[in-house]
Order: sequence, then C-alpha cells, then structure tokens
Amino acid sequence: MERRIEQELEGLKGLLLTMAGEVERQLALAVRAVVERDDAAASAVIAGDVGIDQREIEVDRRIIELIVRERPLARDLRLVITAGKIAPDLERVADHAVNIAEQALLLNRQPPLKPFVIMPRMARLASAMVRDAISAFVAGDAAAARRVVAQDDEVDAMHEEIFRELLTYMMEDARTIPRALALLLIARSLERVADQATNISEQVVYLVEGEDIRHQRPEGGRD
Repeated sequence: MERRIEQELEGLKGLLLTMAGEVERQLALAVRAVVERDDAAASAVIAGDVGIDQREIEVDRRIIELIVRERPLARDLRLVITAGKIAPDLERVADHAVNIAEQALLLNRQPPLKPFVIMPRMARLASAMVRDAISAFVAGDAAAARRVVAQDDEVDAMHEEIFRELLTYMMEDARTIPRALALLLIARSLERVADQATNISEQVVYLVEGEDIRHQRPEGGRD
C-alpha cells in the first residue's frame, strides 16, 4: 500500500505543475500582447497576476501542512524544500510576464519600431525552459535539468543580439529611444525568465544528485 506521504508529495508536484501551466499561459499572453499589439492580452496578464500570487501561497500552505502532518525525512524532506524554492521562481516568471505586458501597453500607443524576429524565438525558448525545468522536477530527471541549464547561454546570446540591434536604432535616431528602451526591458524580462528556469533546474540537480551546481557558470547573478 502506498505511503500516505507519497500521495501527499504527488499532490504537491501536481500543484506545482498547475502553477507552472498558469505561469506559462501568462507569459504567452504577454508576448502576444507585444507581437500582436493586443491590449486585451496585456490587461489579462496584469489582472491574472493575483491568481499566480495566490497559487504560490497555496503551495506554501500545502508544504507547511505536509511537514507538520507527515514529518518527512531524508529525500522526502529535500523534495518538499525544493518545491518551496521552486514556487517563488515560478511567481517571479509571472512577475516578468506582467512587466512585459506593461511595456506592451506603452508600445501599443506608438508606431511599431521594427518587425519582431528574434524576440518571439527568445520567448518560446525561455517558456520551454520553464516547462522543461518543472517536468524535470516532477520526473526527478537531473539530465533533463542539466539540458535546461545549458540552454540559458542561447537565451543570453539572443538578449545580446537584441541589445546591439536596438542600440543601433537609438544611436541613429533619438526619436526611437522610448520604444527601444521598452523593447530592451521586454528582452531583459525574457532573459530573466530563462534565469528562473535555470534556478529551478539547478535545484532539481541538487535534489536528484546531491551536487550543487549553482555559481559554476561565469554569468552568475541570477535571481
């Protein structure tokens, strides 16, 4: 007969999966607000952030109840602690989605600066990293988590490319500066989303393998 704590742990994983799905939808809406100049999508993201905050509180409550009621030991306790670290990372992803949506509302009131090419790809990769990081946690798959960590360099490279391109716009025409700065903030938010996915993945590697791989990469400085 399955131990009750195993059922509780599966429930906790399911709750994080649900939260991750909601966060991913928020991020997709935010990017749509930018690319399709969709004010309604941007407003939906901003309004939906309260629900993500409540989901984080729900995860915290479930963790406290599980610790008090089941008193997990060893690896079960590490899993619970890891879940408690993952939920804030997901909440921060949702915050970045709000930041993107807010910039979209500003950009949508001005003529488009340029066609979107790199940014949608950057958004898809960052979103996939979050999804894959959570899947790695649920499956206890350290190899998958390490693959997510490795993808962060690709997102960083896209961020650098966008920065250089927008800097050129600003240097050539000062009238583009407000729009270019808004786009830079959006790109920075997407880069931070990838950082949160990396944080989650590093926690998964530690949970599964017992190896702390944080701060082993030169970029460092992530949330």
